[in-house]
Amino acid sequence: MKKYFSFLLLFSFVFLQAQEKGVNQTSKEFQDQLSSEYADKAKSPLTDDDFKDFKSLDFFPLNEKFIIKAQFIRTKKEKVFQMKTTTSRLPKYKKYGELHFLMDGVKYQLNVYQSIDLIKIPEYKDNLFLPFSDTTCGKESYIGGRYVDLKIQNGSTWVIDFNKAYNPYCAYNYKYSCPIVPLENDVELAILAGVKKFHE
Repeated sequence: MKKYFSFLLLFSFVFLQAQEKGVNQTSKEFQDQLSSEYADKAKSPLTDDDFKDFKSLDFFPLNEKFIIKAQFIRTKKEKVFQMKTTTSRLPKYKKYGELHFLMDGVKYQLNVYQSIDLIKIPEYKDNLFLPFSDTTCGKESYIGGRYVDLKIQNGSTWVIDFNKAYNPYCAYNYKYSCPIVPLENDVELAILAGVKKFHE
């Protein structure tokens, strides 16, 4: 079991390094790099069967509408909690803040989280985790929701690029342990951007 979780941790860091590069990339560059990495057996979560037909990940069309400006509110005195995953693993996070934004005149809120383990590593201390689910889940996108990686941004206006939304590894391979999207980050909004579902 210890070896199993060490394997998961190794893949988590490989993926984080890839996402680290994506923070300052354009939406198109990010998507191209993601597809390229998934085509590489050394980095990919895909199964051997998936590789037989894999050419590229399927994305919603790039859409500037889903590069949104949000009002960031830093929340203080948040308690560390154990985020549920698809396995018995319970990584520790704390809520870092709230992102409030308008879409088609409707107000939405998403919470952004900080990993307690990653803030101990200098190169990842500014990384934040934005898991979300929306009304496309189980239809056009993965039923378990998607993730966006963020960096701590200056000021109170933050940018979220949903074109960079990606699936957890569990969308491709059951052997991974993936954080489950917290209920408070389920929004009644169709986010038609980022990676689509992989398996029917």
